[in-house]
Amino acid sequence: EVQLVESGGGLVQVGGSLRLSCAASGLSFDDYSIGWFRQAPGKEREGVSCISSSDGSTFYVDSVKGRFTISSDNAKKTVYLQMNSLKPEDAAVYYCAAGHLPVACVTYYRGTYYYKGYDYWGQGTQVAVSS
Repeated sequence: EVQLVESGGGLVQVGGSLRLSCAASGLSFDDYSIGWFRQAPGKEREGVSCISSSDGSTFYVDSVKGRFTISSDNAKKTVYLQMNSLKPEDAAVYYCAAGHLPVACVTYYRGTYYYKGYDYWGQGTQVAVSS
């Protein structure tokens, strides 16, 4: 059984930092791209960052570039999302997901980024940012 377990969420002040972890089990970790997604109340889920299994390339949505860093420890089957300079708009439930993707962890088409093929999802971890 595939399991993804997120941890590391919590309450932080504006400008603070958190490191989220996504621990995977039940899959061949080296063959799966991992993505981080978030959903705030009343908003659609959005992709935040991902790391590709094929070449380790990474992607970030514009709103987190320069502030968030995704990394992978294949030996521990864990992907991390280091979040710095947190803003109130970063508050959301953060989910990690795994997809057996042949090339990139995200595709771009006509101005939009698409995250397709993420078949396994964690339960999420809450991030709250106080001002």
